[in-house]
Amino acid sequence: MQDSDLPLDQDSFLTSFFAPENLQNLFEQASHFLVSHLVNWGTGLQLAIILGAIVPAAIFSPSVKRLCSELVEKKLEPGILRRFASALTRLALPIAIYLVLSLAMMALSALEQKTDFLRIARSLLIAWIVIRAVTLAIRSPLWSKVAFYTVWPLAALNAFGWLDDVTRQLAEAKITLDEGDASAGVAAVEISMLDIVRGAIIFFIVFAIAKLLSGMIVRQLDKAPDLSPSLKTILAKVINIATPIIALLVALQMINFNLASLAIIGGAVGLGVGLGLQNIVANFIAGMTLLMDKSIKPGDTIEINDTYGWVTTMGTRYVAIRTRDGDDHLIPNDHFMTNGVINRSHGDKNYRLHASIGVAYGTDDLHLVQKLCVEAAEVVERVLQHPKPVCHLVQFGDSSIDFDIRFWINDPYNGVVNVRSDVLMGVWERLKAHNIEIPYPQRDLHIKSGLEPLLPEGR
Repeated sequence: MQDSDLPLDQDSFLTSFFAPENLQNLFEQASHFLVSHLVNWGTGLQLAIILGAIVPAAIFSPSVKRLCSELVEKKLEPGILRRFASALTRLALPIAIYLVLSLAMMALSALEQKTDFLRIARSLLIAWIVIRAVTLAIRSPLWSKVAFYTVWPLAALNAFGWLDDVTRQLAEAKITLDEGDASAGVAAVEISMLDIVRGAIIFFIVFAIAKLLSGMIVRQLDKAPDLSPSLKTILAKVINIATPIIALLVALQMINFNLASLAIIGGAVGLGVGLGLQNIVANFIAGMTLLMDKSIKPGDTIEINDTYGWVTTMGTRYVAIRTRDGDDHLIPNDHFMTNGVINRSHGDKNYRLHASIGVAYGTDDLHLVQKLCVEAAEVVERVLQHPKPVCHLVQFGDSSIDFDIRFWINDPYNGVVNVRSDVLMGVWERLKAHNIEIPYPQRDLHIKSGLEPLLPEGR
């Protein structure tokens, strides 16, 4: 576009804006602002106070922190008290700087001096202390990010004096949840953006505190000797489920939200459960049922779908089974209700194992074979003596006379293949000592015709 194509008013505006006298005026105004607000005795004093509070802390902070940490480790036993003291030690210097800045602000205000930079520094320092405290107390990357993206914006708005304006605008922006009925005297249900922000902040704070308390309660329940593992798991699940619900209700109550309005949301959630969340709900109900009827519990040795191991965790959605190979199989709770499970720890813990062998048809004394097999099972440490091991002749096979050794153990969670291996090794040693042959599969081939073309001439 050429200059002649510009509108007349735009051309006039650009010409007047970039006029030398206008630029000079803008430069003079900016210089006057910098000189009046930054380059003066009050600003220099504030910056000197800030540097005087921060520089010594940065220099001596590592040494003081190391000394305090050593004292805490020597005086306090590992636990929540030691953790709190360690966090307080790391926050001691920032809190001291905050107190120095606060006293300086009070002194300058009494002398009718400006405290703008001190106020900004103190607001940012408060934000840093809060974020650091959350990180030390919870030690969760998620909550650290929540604190970071919540506290820093609030501190920045407060430091520059914009927090009240933003708060007022958020309070004026409202969302109507229910129009109400003026003729029936039913007021409209509205919620402002400020209520949403306040509710979210309160929810996260209450949830973090409730999560910390629930963790302490669950750890105390695990130490209770009078509670069964199933009851401990049920109580832990109830506490973990109730924690976010209580936090949400407390947050809504603190912002004066009408809880009756949740009926609409409850209907939508019920519809979602009926359509898309039915598998999750089924697994949850199945998990609670398994815990209450004690059909399986943590520590039980079970077998399901060719998976053999012991139960390590029972969650709201799945049961974790640890195999002898160290693999964790996560099986949905609903699968146990519909397909069943073999629980080797339910009721009687005795478990019978089988070990099959075969001897050659040339063996003369089959009773001796039975005796040797029973002896091999009896000397294994994990094999029970009552009921006694037995050995039965089960069939005359194609290549051997087959026997089945049957013996009992009461600790299947320690493995079944290893004890069967010990029994078979004992059988092998005793049969070898008595020159009893264990045959391998063999076939006799009889050729009745068609052999002549294969033989060389002259034979």
